[in-house]
Amino acid sequence: MGFSTDAIHAGQEPDPTTGAVTTPIYQTSTYVQEELGKHKGFEYARTQNPTRMALEKNIATLERGQRGFAFGSGMAATTAITYLLKQGDHVVASNNMYGGTYRLFEKVLTGYGLTFTYANTADLAAAEAAFRPNTKLLFVETPTNPSMIISDLRGLATLARKRGALMAVDNTFMTPYFQRPLELGAHLVVHSTTKYLNGHSDMVGGIVVSNEPAATERLQFVQNAVGAIPGPFDCWLVLRGVKTLPVRMERHNSNALAIAQWLSRHSKLTRVYYPGLPSHPGHALHMSQASGFGGMIAFDTGSIENGAKVLRRTKLFSLAESLGGVESLISHPATMTHASVPREEREKVGLTDGLVRISVGIEDLEDLLADLEFGLSVL
Repeated sequence: MGFSTDAIHAGQEPDPTTGAVTTPIYQTSTYVQEELGKHKGFEYARTQNPTRMALEKNIATLERGQRGFAFGSGMAATTAITYLLKQGDHVVASNNMYGGTYRLFEKVLTGYGLTFTYANTADLAAAEAAFRPNTKLLFVETPTNPSMIISDLRGLATLARKRGALMAVDNTFMTPYFQRPLELGAHLVVHSTTKYLNGHSDMVGGIVVSNEPAATERLQFVQNAVGAIPGPFDCWLVLRGVKTLPVRMERHNSNALAIAQWLSRHSKLTRVYYPGLPSHPGHALHMSQASGFGGMIAFDTGSIENGAKVLRRTKLFSLAESLGGVESLISHPATMTHASVPREEREKVGLTDGLVRISVGIEDLEDLLADLEFGLSVL
């Protein structure tokens, strides 16, 4: 089936009881068993829920993976991946990634005997040099958040397999509509379903899709044992959102490309980060492994004072955390999404105090451009 067809139908057969075309919200904690040891495949909602299972099958199909496992947040999904490791294992991770992931790695998991090295995964040699004999996981973002650094997924997958490590990719920015890391050799894909997959800023969730049998088996156990699952209504909200993912991503992409081109001509901005610009480092590489550029843009205003002025003036671009909704958002990574990353580490990857990140929504382009023009007029 084509992607748009799968987005609407995968994992979502008509309800066998009523014929309902929309997957029901199975708002239950437990299930009646016919007799001892005999049930309909459902015992307890932490372990199985039909609405959650529909979501998991849907996203696994879109990512071309073996199994999907939904969690209560993107961070819970990332944490589940680390449960594939054990004390003493080492992780190589992209040195420019979501600040919450860095916080989890550095301020939680190091206390349990895991060690981490942050490398420029856009440089295959640097990534390989970061490996150790005990490296068991390569964790990658591409494009990275927020500097849009592009890494070679095929090359990194080859490296990880050669070194006997799992490779996980946070694909939240691109979604499976534009990029499918499992088809390029990765073992695992993780999403914050809060973002583009849901697309409406009305829930929080995460999902891991596995294409590696041993990891799949372990993740199934972890999901049940740890219990960081989403509720059925949140799963239903993502299922509803995914149905329109292709049309939404096309609009996010077209709006963002036009805005990035406009920003690149602005005389007061020192740099614009967007993989759709031919001047962007990694532009050609990105085009070789993705079919679009997404809706995320970052630009440098030169100082935190300039950034604050811009953030105060925009109206359609609402000042808020998160991304990927139909509405446009604007944020200041250094003090918001990446505040937990030390300044010296931020600045190494271009995440300056003057950097502003925008999540371009699906509003009318002319209105978004007018809003940014008004916001940037203070520079």
